Amino acid sequence: MNTLLNQLFTSIEAQRHQLLDRAKKAPDRFNTNPGNNKWSIHQILAHLVAAEKLSIQYVRKKVQGIDHVRDTGIVEDLKMVVLRMSQRLPIKFNAPKPVVASTSTYSNLDELVADWDLTRKELKEVLEQIKESQLKRKVFKHPAVGKLNIVQAVEFMGEHIAHHLPQVNRLLK
Repeated sequence: MNTLLNQLFTSIEAQRHQLLDRAKKAPDRFNTNPGNNKWSIHQILAHLVAAEKLSIQYVRKKVQGIDHVRDTGIVEDLKMVVLRMSQRLPIKFNAPKPVVASTSTYSNLDELVADWDLTRKELKEVLEQIKESQLKRKVFKHPAVGKLNIVQAVEFMGEHIAHHLPQVNRLLK
């Protein structure tokens, strides 16, 4: 795997493990409904898994024809800045409809973790296919900002976890 992609993958794996370790400390709160249209820990984690699954499906499809895909440029770099800022602000966004429709319900935290483990294994396999010369290709489509490259895609996955971490922390207090 490309060095940069490997570093980013290692980073999002550390984030994921940190998040899951926190959730595992309070298994009794996994399905606790906080009310007021707020998500439970279960719903937050299931949302993250669903978003990653859909992202991997799209990237896998685009990687098949990666030599015919255009490169990202300054516009996508600016979109990524906006996307990064949006994830760091305490603003509530509605989850995209395809993600909501694809979000699974798990019987327990262990089942969710097993599914996320498999999802990350698939992500790693896709990342291993991408060559250095293909890093800037538009192979990821974010629902709000459009097409980005694979580096930006993995960076977004990290930002997405960081965005939802405060929610989980509040639910664990």
